[in-house]
Amino acid sequence: MGRYTGPTERLSRREGVELFLKGERCLAGKSGLERRGASPPGEHGKRRQQRSSIYGAQLREKQRVKRYYGVREKQFRRYVKEAARRREGRTGEQLLILLEQRLDNVIYRLGLATTRAQARQFVNHGHVDVNGRRVDIPSFKASPGDRIEVRTGSPIRSAAREATETVSAIPRWLEADFDVLSGRVLRLPARTEISVPADEQLIVEFYSRR
Repeated sequence: MGRYTGPTERLSRREGVELFLKGERCLAGKSGLERRGASPPGEHGKRRQQRSSIYGAQLREKQRVKRYYGVREKQFRRYVKEAARRREGRTGEQLLILLEQRLDNVIYRLGLATTRAQARQFVNHGHVDVNGRRVDIPSFKASPGDRIEVRTGSPIRSAAREATETVSAIPRWLEADFDVLSGRVLRLPARTEISVPADEQLIVEFYSRR
């Protein structure tokens, strides 16, 4: 199945939490979730009965995190397997750290793009350098010490600069330089520094029963 290309605000309403898929609209309090509430989209959304079950809760958490980071199922499953192989900490925490290391996410966290979708497009079109070399793979794993910057002369520099104007704070595991539209990964993030609206342990449980 390909990437979802429908109305993005429907995804936030479906999950019942703000996934920040619309950039400035979310910051201005004008997202679909703010205007219409957390009822599922569709004509009969408000009348749907939500069945509570362990499996249902686990499935929703998995879908929520997938949509939050813009990752497809096959790729997400690989992240879960890689996190399970790590020995540094709990699998759920390692999963979120791996997702945070994605280049498109790092660009978004640095404030060089208003959404992860925009950051992914910047990377796909070859407008981003990592340590002085062009990288066009959004899933590229950024490591401590890596320097990320918008390429000199790139036509998206104006869009990146506009994005920096909406930034309120940069995560402490990153360092940004808005003057030259660049940033650096200082270290891997701690779980307390990852703002994701989900319980990662439920995701681990979901895949462990498959």
